[in-house]
Amino acid sequence: MSETESTEIVTLKRPREVGAGNGATRARNEQEILAAAERVFARHGYRGASVQAIAEAAGLPKSNVLYYMGSKRGLYVRLLERMMARWNALLDDISVEDDPAQVLEAFIRSKMQLSRRHPEGSRLFAAEILGGAPFLQGYLRGELRDWVQARARIFEQWAERGLMDPVDPVWLIFLIWSATQHYADFEAQVHGITGKDELSDADVEEITAFLTRVILKGCGVRPCEP
Repeated sequence: MSETESTEIVTLKRPREVGAGNGATRARNEQEILAAAERVFARHGYRGASVQAIAEAAGLPKSNVLYYMGSKRGLYVRLLERMMARWNALLDDISVEDDPAQVLEAFIRSKMQLSRRHPEGSRLFAAEILGGAPFLQGYLRGELRDWVQARARIFEQWAERGLMDPVDPVWLIFLIWSATQHYADFEAQVHGITGKDELSDADVEEITAFLTRVILKGCGVRPCEP
């Protein structure tokens, strides 16, 4: 039986350090596991990663990883959901009364910062999509589709009020997603072509300003006043 199959049905004993009053320990260990798993999955993919490798990267016993996360599959899906929650939160509370220039600029800026702070998470999501999204089909066709459609309706209302051109809002969301995630997902390409080992704060600010200017102009949105 493979490791993946065995982790789905294994019965686990409570790790020694986990007990009443150890909420801080559990939270710290879970964060260590999630950070390690993100690196391992991003580097090796779902099939190439193992619970043992994740445990070693986290500096914890394999039994602890399985206790906290349940299975390799459960850990992988949790990471994907966490990344999507980070991205979606950026547009969760927008309304038709908001200024599209402020919303779009904040969305672009926040997405760029998230891609920079969590490049492994961005690459992990990209690898899942490139692989046909076997673990995310239900989410993509359900919750995420509904989320995108709700945002799209607000964009359409902005266009009706003359605050932006009547561009297709779904394609606009795709454009912002792809443009901002490019610098994490294709980091090797960016570094190779620019000759830089790492983008500086000034580089990221320049890229953010460029994307904001091009996207807002393409949507017929007047930029925010300085």
